[in-house]
Amino acid sequence: MIKVYCYSKCTTCKKALKWLDDNKIQYQLIDIKEDHPDEKTIRQLHKKSGLSLRKFFNTSGQLYREMELSKKLVDMSEDEMYKLLASDGMLVKRPLLITDDAVLTGFKEDDWKAVL
Repeated sequence: MIKVYCYSKCTTCKKALKWLDDNKIQYQLIDIKEDHPDEKTIRQLHKKSGLSLRKFFNTSGQLYREMELSKKLVDMSEDEMYKLLASDGMLVKRPLLITDDAVLTGFKEDDWKAVL
């Protein structure tokens, strides 16, 4: 089953869910604010994704900016980044798409088509 972590007020998430619905793709919706991934899950998703860990951060989010993470991440270890991502779902790039074979951060239709 495909899992999608989303935030209900996020326009990009709404666009991604509409795309899934329009393409009749079934998925399990998880509210990233209320039920965000824990550190172990983030570690697993990161490894599975093949992406840079920085790609998991919601760089346009209010919390990211308030914490001035653009300046702080460069000096953080991966362990510190994992803990930070697990501390608040609003720090995680969304939507977060998880399939049996892939993990994608954000919504780029061509990438989602390739995976789904």
